[in-house]
This record gives sequence, structure tokens and C-alpha cells, in this order.
Amino acid sequence: MPVTPDDVLKRQVAFHLTRSLVAEGISDDLIATIEEVLSDRPGPSARTPLLDKLLVGCGLPLRRQRQPDIAPLSDQDAARITDRFRRATRQLMQVVPHRVAMYPTEELRLLIALRDEEAPPGEALPYLRRYALAILALLELMGDDE
Repeated sequence: MPVTPDDVLKRQVAFHLTRSLVAEGISDDLIATIEEVLSDRPGPSARTPLLDKLLVGCGLPLRRQRQPDIAPLSDQDAARITDRFRRATRQLMQVVPHRVAMYPTEELRLLIALRDEEAPPGEALPYLRRYALAILALLELMGDDE
């Protein structure tokens, strides 16, 4: 089929519209916030392979590894991150349908449920991690914008 100048213009407009929608949905601030929530923030130092090799060589058991300490999340940080994720949810709900072949019903349902949920007292970090993973799942479905 012959391609008319109108067809070319329509494709260019669709391409630029998609790019602008993606720019609205994924910001560096959102990525930095997700990384902040998902970071381990370890306390004690990790095992050293050299010392482990020496212990095994001598037939001794390995040292017990303590679980890394997780820095507590302040109420202000939790409120800031929750607000950022809720704004991202609103943006993603507008952008995702334009970037995926099949509408991600389950992923958006989970995201909306997390948006409407309040974190139990003292459980802000696990709640925000679930929220961050739900956002990442949608970003993965959207694919690379390059």
C-alpha cells in the first residue's frame, strides 16, 4: 500500500505522543525513590571470602552471618515516599495503556490496591517495598523507551 504524507505525519505524532507520555510516567525522581526503598542499608560488614576459605581449609565451620541491620524509616520519609508512589501510580495508570500490547489488569489492580492501602504502624518499609516492586513490574511491562 502506498504511504501518504498524512500517514507519515500520523506515525510521527503517535511516536512523539508516546515519548511524551513515557516522560510523564517515569522520572529520575521515581527511579531514585524506588532504589532508596529497595536498598538493603546493611549495618555489619559482610563475610570476607579469604577468611571463609581459610576456615574451610582448616576444617572449621564458617562464622555465623548476622542479618544486615535495616535502618528504620522515619515517619517523614515514609510519608514522602508514599506520596511519591501515589503520584507515580496516577501517572502510570494514564501511561501504561499506551505502552503495552495487552492491558495489564492484574498489575494495575495490585498497584491501585497498594495506593489505597495504609501501612500498618511500624510496617512502612515492607509496605513501601511491595509498592516499589509493583511499580517496577509495570515499568518492566512498558519496556525500554529507547
